[in-house]
Amino acid sequence: MKNGQKNNPPPCGLTGGGTSDNLKEKRATMKRDQKRWDKRFKEKAFALGKEANLFLKRKLHLLPVGRALDLATGEGRNAIFLAQHGFEVDAVDISEIGLRKTRRLAKEKGVRIRTILADLDAYPIEKERYDLIVNLYFLNRRLLPKIKKGLRKGGTVVFETYLLEHRDLHVGGPTNPKYFLNPNELLTLFRGFRILFYREGIFREGGKRKAIASLIAQKP
Repeated sequence: MKNGQKNNPPPCGLTGGGTSDNLKEKRATMKRDQKRWDKRFKEKAFALGKEANLFLKRKLHLLPVGRALDLATGEGRNAIFLAQHGFEVDAVDISEIGLRKTRRLAKEKGVRIRTILADLDAYPIEKERYDLIVNLYFLNRRLLPKIKKGLRKGGTVVFETYLLEHRDLHVGGPTNPKYFLNPNELLTLFRGFRILFYREGIFREGGKRKAIASLIAQKP
C-alpha cells in the first residue's frame, strides 16, 4: 500500500436489521456526529496538534510491536506515532475530514497506515486480530467487549479518558455525564486482564489540569 493510501469502506452502521424508524434514527445520529467532528477538523491546522498523546509516548516501552488499532483516531496523531515505531496500524474514525488529514500527516512523516471511515457505535472489530488496541479520550462502553475480543492472547489495550470529577475543574472537555468514567470503573471494565499500569486522579499535563484514568492491560 502506498503512503497515505485511502482505504475507506462505507461508514459502518448504515445497514442491517432493525425497524425503519430505528435505522433512520441511527443514520441521523451518525450524520450529526460526523458533521460535528468534520467541523472541528475542517481547518488546515491540526485541531489536536501533530504530537502523540503524552501517556502513549511515555508508556511505549510496555507495548508489544505488531498490528495495532487506533479507535477514534481523529487526525491520526497517535496512529502515526505508532507507525513510526514499527506498528502496522488501522486508524478508525467517523470523520472523513479527520481521516483525510491523517493520510496527509502519514505521507508527511513517511509512514503507512490504513484509514477506515466508520461509525464506532457499530464498527465490528475482527476477533483476535490485534496485538494492541488504543482508545484515548473516547468512551463508548458498548465497544469494550469488541476491544477484548479483538485482541490476540497477550495483546495489550491502552485506555485513557476523563473521570466524572473533571467537570468540576471547568477546563473544557465533554459535558454529557455518559462520556465520563466513574471512580475505579476502568479497572472494573478490564477485570480479568493483567494490569500493567494504572493511574487515576487529577494531573497536570500539557499545561492543563485533567481528572483522568489511564490504563494499560494485557489480555490473558
